Amino acid sequence: MDLRQLKYFLEIARVRSFTRAAENLLIAQPAVSIAIKKLEEELELVLFNRQDKKVTLTAEGEIFLRHANRVIDDIKAAELEMEELKGLSRGEVRIGIPPMISAYFFPEIIRDFIKRYPQLRLSVYGEGSGRLQTMIEHGVLDMGVVAGENFPDTLHAGHFLREEIVVCVPTGHRLAKRESVTFSEFIGEPLIFYTEGYYIREQLQETLKELGATPKVVLETNLFSLIKSLVKNGTGISTFLRTALAGESDLAAIPFDPPLYLDLKIAWRKRQYLSRANQAFVDFLLEWGKRGGVGL
Repeated sequence: MDLRQLKYFLEIARVRSFTRAAENLLIAQPAVSIAIKKLEEELELVLFNRQDKKVTLTAEGEIFLRHANRVIDDIKAAELEMEELKGLSRGEVRIGIPPMISAYFFPEIIRDFIKRYPQLRLSVYGEGSGRLQTMIEHGVLDMGVVAGENFPDTLHAGHFLREEIVVCVPTGHRLAKRESVTFSEFIGEPLIFYTEGYYIREQLQETLKELGATPKVVLETNLFSLIKSLVKNGTGISTFLRTALAGESDLAAIPFDPPLYLDLKIAWRKRQYLSRANQAFVDFLLEWGKRGGVGL
């Protein structure tokens, strides 16, 4: 058994496909099949069910998956710790951030972090909060910005920001001058929703579910610049973080009644060794939050 076999096994288990695993690993599919066959022969166990072009883990495969994840995690931790002995002279921060959050809150955060740690490199990935949480749990990302209150006990989550979610309408809309808008009034309008995996959508859906209401959704997209344009031309109304509407002369931001808030947290896996570079970013972000978003 070698590390190459474990990596192939884990990727197949993740994507449930030998072909897709080979594509992701940038190697030929027969090489993956041969490596797994050899691994199964060494273990004298069948790890995958291969029926009707569908790949699933056997009961033995499920058990082996836990051990394989632990081995890979321990090796990554050892490599990182050895690298960290050299101090923060180099390193990479890999973080996922939802697009709207990254556009309006993180330019200054990233600028100030780079000023403090010019020797570190940042890699930022844009996905919805739900997708980022899944990527962190599966080890695809070291850490990410996620929203909400309920997290699996496999994750650490440090709160750093609370932002209000508001109704977004054109300035000429009948609701534009209102001090607040109820959820019942909101669903009476044509709505533009975010796609699945975005916490603003999930939070709205949960609230509307409690009301037993069915909204009239005319469009779903994760492109917030497109949403703004569609609200401006009267296609429908939507929701945004209040900060995202600052300076928009053609759009009005109206609070919900009762108010609705988005709590943002930085999350990473509990069992995963957090590199000193990543830890530096976590500490920096939490300190930024304690200061109320003031530059550091």
